[in-house]
Amino acid sequence: MQETSAILFKHFTLSTIRYFVLAGIPFLLFYKFFTTWFNENKIQNRKANVKDFVREIGHSLQTTAVFAVIGYLALQSPIKNYTRLYTNINDYPGWWIWVSLMISLIIHDTYFYWMHRLLHHKKLFKLAHLVHHQSTNPSPWASYSFHFFEAWTEGAVLFVIMFLIPIHPVTVILFTIVGFIINVYGHLGYEIAPKRLRNSILFEVLNTSVHHNIHHSKFKGNYGLYFRFWDRLMGTEHPDYVKEYDRIQQKRFGTENQKAPLQSQSS
Repeated sequence: MQETSAILFKHFTLSTIRYFVLAGIPFLLFYKFFTTWFNENKIQNRKANVKDFVREIGHSLQTTAVFAVIGYLALQSPIKNYTRLYTNINDYPGWWIWVSLMISLIIHDTYFYWMHRLLHHKKLFKLAHLVHHQSTNPSPWASYSFHFFEAWTEGAVLFVIMFLIPIHPVTVILFTIVGFIINVYGHLGYEIAPKRLRNSILFEVLNTSVHHNIHHSKFKGNYGLYFRFWDRLMGTEHPDYVKEYDRIQQKRFGTENQKAPLQSQSS
C-alpha cells in the first residue's frame, strides 16, 4: 500500500510539473510578457481574468490527480497484463514507436470526437462538461479544466489505445506530452499558425486554435481534437470557422489569404 501511494505521488508530481511547464510557459509569453507583441494574434477581443485562471488551474490539478491514477493503473497495475503494452523495446522495430504514436493520436481524435459530442447532450453537459465551458475565452490553463467525471472519460482513452495496438511506455509518454501540447495550442486564445498553412493540404486536415476557440465561444460545433476529419464528415464543423480563421490571419499579416480550396470554402 505504501509503495502504491509512493508511485501515485510520483505520477501526480510529474504530471503536475508537466502541466505547469507546458501550460505555464505559453501563458507567460502570451498573457504576461509579450501581450502587446501578440495583440494581432488574439482570437477574442475580451480578456479572461484572474478568477478564470484560478478556476482553471484548480480543476486542472484535480484532473492531473485523476490522470495520475489512470497512468498507474495502465502502466503499473495488473491491468497492464491484459493490454498490448510491451516493455522490451526490441520486440518491435524502432520506427514503430513513431508510427504507434501517430496511430494513438488518430484513435484519440476519434474517441474524443464522439465522447465530446456525447458530453454535449443537455443532461451530461449540465452534469459535467459545463465546467470546461465556463472558460468561454480559454487560456492555456483551461487545457485540463474538467469536471471530475469528465476527467475519467478523457483519460480512459489510454486504456482504449493500449487494448488496440502494441505500445511501449516510451510511446505512452510521448503521447501524453504531444497530446497536451496540441491541447494547450487549442486553448491558447491566440492563433499562431503560419500564413502558408491556409493553402496547404494540412489546413484541410488539422485543427487550429481558432477552430477550438470557436467551440468555446459558440458552445457547439467543432468537436474534434486534433483533426477536422470527423467534424467535416458529420457536418458539425462550425460554418464560420474558415471565415473567422481568415479574419485573424488577415489581422496578423495585413493581407488577405489567397483563395482557399473550394472544399474549405464550402465547409
